[in-house]
Amino acid sequence: MFSFFKRKSKKEKLEIKFKKLMQEWHQLSSVNRAASDETYAKAQLVAAQIKSLKHEQLD
Repeated sequence: MFSFFKRKSKKEKLEIKFKKLMQEWHQLSSVNRAASDETYAKAQLVAAQIKSLKHEQLD
């Protein structure tokens, strides 16, 4: 009910950033291949950070 008072965790922020980068990557894929590849690489780095956070939580 009062979710707007809740702060986003680091994982949630990274997931939002990943989703935004993947949308940008998809849009650029048909226009500018070099920029598309760069954006995809950034998204993969964010995905790796998310994965490492998941492993930290399991330990």
